[in-house]
Amino acid sequence: MTKGRVFVLGATGQVGRAAVATLAADGWEIRAASRGGGRDERWPEDVRAIRVDREDDAALAAALGDGCDVLVDMVAYGRGHARQLRALADRIGSAVVISSGAVYEDDKGRNFDTQDKPGGFPRYPVPIPESQRTVAPGEATYGTRKVALERELLAAGDELPVTLLRAGAIHGLHCRGPRELFFVRRALDRRPVRILAYNGQSRFHPVHVGNLAELIRLAAAKPGSRVLNAGDPDIPTVAEIGAGVDAALGVTSETVLIDGPPPVGTVGLTPWGAEHPIVYDMTAAERELGYRAITSYADSLPATVEWLARQLDGRDWREIFSNLVKYEDDWFDYAAEDSWLEG
Repeated sequence: MTKGRVFVLGATGQVGRAAVATLAADGWEIRAASRGGGRDERWPEDVRAIRVDREDDAALAAALGDGCDVLVDMVAYGRGHARQLRALADRIGSAVVISSGAVYEDDKGRNFDTQDKPGGFPRYPVPIPESQRTVAPGEATYGTRKVALERELLAAGDELPVTLLRAGAIHGLHCRGPRELFFVRRALDRRPVRILAYNGQSRFHPVHVGNLAELIRLAAAKPGSRVLNAGDPDIPTVAEIGAGVDAALGVTSETVLIDGPPPVGTVGLTPWGAEHPIVYDMTAAERELGYRAITSYADSLPATVEWLARQLDGRDWREIFSNLVKYEDDWFDYAAEDSWLEG
């Protein structure tokens, strides 16, 4: 006997793969929907894979059929997707939808969209509660679209109870934009030195894909209309992440620390290069769902590093992780680093 029926949108993405595996192990009957209709090797045979484009309202409605007890949406952005789900509310018992910590802004209106402007990096409270103000809803940026999504879904109330999970920096297997590549590629390139701005003390709250899947599992079993942060139990500094990658690969790198921002261009910048700490308060998730992380960043890092090294073996990282191509000059400009070091 199953716990009920779950329909997962975006099932073959990083979070979807883990969520389907976790929900299946917990006893749910699952339809795993994605544009390609693929499967993950960890899924049991009774998981039904479905090919559907969620941008096609009629196709999604047909795939949903007579409905589900829980709909889990990994790929929802903006007011349009929220209204799409609300239009199907009579066939959905409750929903769990992935949002983002990028929705927050500080008390002076600084947020992820202003961080590259002079003096624009946000200074959030530590930790950030769910009650912290957010950017205005809109369709202009990732953060504003997520806020528009959240507000439209929360307005559904009892018509469609929705748990929105504001995820931190997602990491783990099958990540399409792995921040850890910054250190892994350097180690594999036998790059002997790394330069870290802000004394290597930047902290950007991570969430392992397994911990996010656990939050989804708990929310599926306890429907409600709410917003919850999603993060790991530990928030390592960028220097600690670099040391962890070195340890996993059995290498030793020299670390050069800069007391402040990058001195020239992006020398010293990292994917976690926060001028001020970004730490999410996990109290509400623990209280409302009984959340207990199934792993920590430190404990999960070796498996992530091993997976990344396998992906990079004999292949161009730009072909594997196309989401990161725009950062090529920022992250791996060894010539600029050497020039600064020589100076």
